Amino acid sequence: MIDPINIIQKEFENSHLLAKLKKAVIVVRTVGENVDEPSYIHSVLEFDLDEEMYEIIKNDYNLVRNTLLNHQNGFELLTGKMGKYIQPRTKGSGHGSTSRAFYARTSFLKKLLSVEVNGKQIIPNIRSN
Repeated sequence: MIDPINIIQKEFENSHLLAKLKKAVIVVRTVGENVDEPSYIHSVLEFDLDEEMYEIIKNDYNLVRNTLLNHQNGFELLTGKMGKYIQPRTKGSGHGSTSRAFYARTSFLKKLLSVEVNGKQIIPNIRSN
């Protein structure tokens, strides 16, 4: 959840968001043709932000932070349209929800999970809501 006081007080380098990203792991699994078929864990990978992703996420965080710092009602101005890789969205079903959380955009997940095989970039099929 986005705690406005915490975000106002902390630069990105000391943020809860970065701390969570540093602890993240990626679990790769194979899935069957339909819901009745089992899925299996293929591998577990360390999560590592490269310099470009780090800077983009830092900019996304600072956009939210600056909105909170520079506006009297900054929390209400946070919208899912903000951020390139990380967006502040209503937590839960929306439609009147006042809490917010950081969510990874589909474009970030695709970049994060893409791999190179025989010199060709393979991007996983990630469905967005």
